[in-house]
Amino acid sequence: MSSSSTAVGEMKFGDHLCLPYDNDAERYAVLLAYIRDGLRSQHKIVYLAGERRPDETLARLVRATSDPDQAAVLTGAAETGQLAIRPVVEATGRFDPGESPALLGMEIERALAQGYAGARITGETSFTLRGRFDEFEDRCQVTFGAPGVRAMAVCQYDRRWFDDAQLRRLEERHDGRVGVNAVYADDVLTITPLYTPPGLRLAGAIDESTLSAVQRALREVGGRGSHLCLDLSALEFCDMEGLRVLTRASQSGTGIDRQVVLRGVPGYLGLMMRIYGWEGMPGVFVEEAVR
Repeated sequence: MSSSSTAVGEMKFGDHLCLPYDNDAERYAVLLAYIRDGLRSQHKIVYLAGERRPDETLARLVRATSDPDQAAVLTGAAETGQLAIRPVVEATGRFDPGESPALLGMEIERALAQGYAGARITGETSFTLRGRFDEFEDRCQVTFGAPGVRAMAVCQYDRRWFDDAQLRRLEERHDGRVGVNAVYADDVLTITPLYTPPGLRLAGAIDESTLSAVQRALREVGGRGSHLCLDLSALEFCDMEGLRVLTRASQSGTGIDRQVVLRGVPGYLGLMMRIYGWEGMPGVFVEEAVR
């Protein structure tokens, strides 16, 4: 298994990725993008619900989107069958780790026979079945890795139900993890949301060409909490104006100041902060520094 994370918007046929989550914000950010992209691409979406009725699962998806148009699209797709939601045991007849992946293969064939361009499968972990997924995922890896397969999968795992060793074993049975889409990306800078704690990860360079994108991202993330984490561990360059913007991110623009946590501060940035006296700014906490 690759340890890399693939943005959900970059998934392709044959991908079998896992989504370990510990909060609903990140989980639904990935799932809604996965479903939205599939509907637009004329894929059939098969959602295997763990322990909830299909109508409850659909209601949760609808509540998770703040876009009324997307909510209507989800409801309409469920009505036409392009978004098929059903309990995992009902979908497979029973949960048998040896047989269920073959039945998922039949689900893929059915989607193609119905005229869809491909199939997207996602499944929740049922708490009562959590100890039976190793063999299931091994067989799924074979199913989705078959040459020419026109399907992909996202397997959802609630971190609260597994210890670290169990999660590692499950991740090893996938091609990697799936992650949220970047809020900004070009050849210079990539900005990706963080959810635990809420914040942003910045990778690349902050300069004159990308500063406005950073300012926009900081404004848009402003209402997500009283704390904001900025992961700078992959920030290769930042000019003085960029550093000024980062250290002033505690001023959310909403009238309520927030605590900004700078994580993984590169050595050159730490030096700049000390030179300009910004290291101990009110509302800014440097969590760690890369030496």
